[in-house]
Amino acid sequence: MSHHSRLVSLVLDCQVDDLDAHVQFWSKALGKPVKSGAADNDGKYAVLQTEDDEPMLLLQKVSHPSRVHLDIETDDVEAEVKRLVALGAKTIEQVKTWWVLEAPSGQRFCVVSQQRESFGPHLNAWR
Repeated sequence: MSHHSRLVSLVLDCQVDDLDAHVQFWSKALGKPVKSGAADNDGKYAVLQTEDDEPMLLLQKVSHPSRVHLDIETDDVEAEVKRLVALGAKTIEQVKTWWVLEAPSGQRFCVVSQQRESFGPHLNAWR
């Protein structure tokens, strides 16, 4: 059985008390209006407006040091995690419906379910 995946978003992990001021900074710094100042309505996430052919820009309030990570979206999370583990990634933890993994070089990234209605032209098909 095959599945599909692609780079979907860049996530700015912010170790801060209040995310709002940082959302405003990144919105102005990148010239991207705020699409949603409270994704999931819990004050931990915000989304900046991007075009369909650009990666999504997500800001996330975190307890670990600030950093940037990427998300890979897929139509089969378990199959994509299995594929990446076979390439050398390590699973770190499952959070809600997505997985946090670590690349062999130490970077953390997430495998998430499909975020946009269409995968678009930058789709990878895996068998």
